[in-house]
Amino acid sequence: MSLKEVAVPFQANWESLKKYEVPDWYQDAKFGIFIHWGIYSVPAFGGEWYPREMYQKATTQYEHHLETYGDHKDFGYKHFIPQFKAEKFDATAWAELFKRAGARYVVPVAEHHDGFAMYDTKLSDWNAAKMGPNRDVLRELSEAFKEKDLILGVSSHRAEHWWFFDGGKKFDSDVQDPRFESLYGPAQPANSDLGDPKQPGPDKAFLDDWLARCCELVDAYRPKVFWFDWWIENDAFKPYLPQFAAYYYNRAAEWGEEVAINYKKEAFPEGTAVFDIERGHLTDIKPFFWQTDTAVGKNSWGYIEGMEYKTPTSLIHDLADIVSKNGCCLLNIGPRPDGTIPEEEQAILLEIGKWLEVNGEAIYGSRPWKTYGEGPTDVVGGSFNDVSRKEFTDRDFRFTVKGDTLFAVALGIPDDDLLTIRSLSANLKLYTHEIENVTLLGSPEKLEWTLDDFGLKIKLPTRKPCEHALTIKIEKKH
Repeated sequence: MSLKEVAVPFQANWESLKKYEVPDWYQDAKFGIFIHWGIYSVPAFGGEWYPREMYQKATTQYEHHLETYGDHKDFGYKHFIPQFKAEKFDATAWAELFKRAGARYVVPVAEHHDGFAMYDTKLSDWNAAKMGPNRDVLRELSEAFKEKDLILGVSSHRAEHWWFFDGGKKFDSDVQDPRFESLYGPAQPANSDLGDPKQPGPDKAFLDDWLARCCELVDAYRPKVFWFDWWIENDAFKPYLPQFAAYYYNRAAEWGEEVAINYKKEAFPEGTAVFDIERGHLTDIKPFFWQTDTAVGKNSWGYIEGMEYKTPTSLIHDLADIVSKNGCCLLNIGPRPDGTIPEEEQAILLEIGKWLEVNGEAIYGSRPWKTYGEGPTDVVGGSFNDVSRKEFTDRDFRFTVKGDTLFAVALGIPDDDLLTIRSLSANLKLYTHEIENVTLLGSPEKLEWTLDDFGLKIKLPTRKPCEHALTIKIEKKH
């Protein structure tokens, strides 16, 4: 959003909201941290959807709950709240870790589908400032991020709360107790196809409350990214989305800030917010800036015992692929209920940060080139395919540019240390400048290289400056 361009406030309609422009800071940032942390980290079983699945008969979570905690009427989801103590939570330590990881923005979950807010909301007593940790987690993070020059975002998964606890209405459970309705919510029957926006949605009271909670987050914490999960695409939200967008963008203009909304599927018209794809890829460069949200864990977003982790190499390769296609990567972690971040996750983040220290010049502030890359490994487009992606080879490259300088990220190292970038072959004429200098980021050694009709051939030094992926910097002759 260019503040100079907005001479009048946004109106709550899509035509007006098409004046929106994605902030430069966001397009330059490229890498952020997502944080799924809440009550669901206490049972640490099955994932952040445990609060729903524990009330769904015939699920492993339902059986696990009965065997571990007993009857749902006597021990419901609310009983996990006192165990969510966050006694070791240190917002400053988190901020330091994220800074070392090379992140430029951080998006904590403000409220997940379970209806428990991780901030001091005036609209519900079920929040971390009044229960569990008795701390305004979001406020502490916001202040710590500011000290480290990290940009604050928030995510809202409140929309899905409309049906999230519906299983508890189907048998004798605490969800049916009217004393806890403000936590468990309407618990209306979930649609047969939750991906169909035409199926029935929330009533006016729920929608008004949803909008009020979103605006409260904006006013109280001034996030520069506001992330939404998929169910706001339901038709019932249609009149509310432009209302929120106009409110948020206008408030940001008052503050002199530039902000962004993240949406999935087709909840927002193109050009009014930033498109987000979950655990997935796009197959080519898009003319618009977009984002992938994914996780270090393969089998959960929130903390669970027995988490299966991705490798730093695969995550770095995903980052390079996403950035080459005009996107950015929002990478999730899941802290324990005591507020510590699992050591495996810390190690992954630090390894990414170590790589970015050497190769960040090709990532931060970059833009897509004429082609995103080359190589034999196809990336399947769409959501929920990040775990099944094939491994890249030493013939796979991803390109970014800064002005006339081209960067080629090599996603594999050949046994003979000879890289050939075929997109730079003399006869293709994709890079129209005469090449003056070819260097390897992080290496002081002078490279041997030649250019012919088969491509730019580069002999790598024996000593590599980093692991996971190498970046070739190609500069034009002046």
